[in-house]
Amino acid sequence: MLGETVPVSALLPGDSPRLAGENVEHIRLLAAMHDLPPILVQRGTMRVIDGMHRLRAAKLRGDETVRVTFFDGDDAAAFLLSVDANIKHGLPLSRADREAAATRILRLYPQWSDRAVAAAAGLSPTTASGIRRRLLQPAAREGSRVGRDGRVRPLDGSAGRRRASAVIALRPDAPLRAIAKEAGVSVGTARDVRARLQAGRDPVLTPQRPAAEPEPAADDGPEARRRRPGQAPAPSVDWPAVRGNLIRDPAVKYAELGRAFVRWADGHVVDPAAWREFVDAVPPYWRKSVAELARSCAGAWLAFAQELEDRA
Repeated sequence: MLGETVPVSALLPGDSPRLAGENVEHIRLLAAMHDLPPILVQRGTMRVIDGMHRLRAAKLRGDETVRVTFFDGDDAAAFLLSVDANIKHGLPLSRADREAAATRILRLYPQWSDRAVAAAAGLSPTTASGIRRRLLQPAAREGSRVGRDGRVRPLDGSAGRRRASAVIALRPDAPLRAIAKEAGVSVGTARDVRARLQAGRDPVLTPQRPAAEPEPAADDGPEARRRRPGQAPAPSVDWPAVRGNLIRDPAVKYAELGRAFVRWADGHVVDPAAWREFVDAVPPYWRKSVAELARSCAGAWLAFAQELEDRA
């Protein structure tokens, strides 16, 4: 479809499902291309539904006009179309983007089934069901209080901190406000969780007056010690899914250094559960050295994450 030609200045930013906004490198890559697909625009508002990266690329090139395809529909339908378009092509939406989109879709269409919401947001029905439960049962299910300012605050913030740590693990480059919004915590809590993770500490605060905890029995093995009460589970990151999105991104796929990064990450990303079978393979007299090596590797990854965040 050729689309209609309109002035660049006539288009307005739309309601994008991307929590972190546009990607500068992707914009530069598109700006180097000669022929870009038409931008999808809501006719009544002239807001971009799909194609903000293309619009930014056109402005970067100094183009005065762009090709557009118009959509006649309300804001809710436009948002659904935006999510669908961003899932199917272009720079992929992150999992956090898709979960945030599912949250909004459930608020717009609470009568939709979990399968319908999941299909619209590019998630599994199980994930959509979990998001619905969180919406129907807010923080009060974990215990909360209402302050004089009318804001609801949880008495036990451990669940929110775990959610924040999971968001950070999935999207380490996300802004603090986006992390806080997705996890349902304050920006200050999101900042503290990120700092604790970077320091290799548990993101959940230790209670000031913890209940008495029995000493481990003499026959308690490593598995029992790994399941101490109050110990937060390590957030799981699905590298194959992230890798699939990375290699489909033109900014990575068509860049030599981008492809080299994916190959490098293939040999350095560790499945959170894969290491357990190798613990017993390390002889006792090597355990301290290997533990120091593991901490060194973890520190290198944390430094890598910090550098990415500083450049975001």
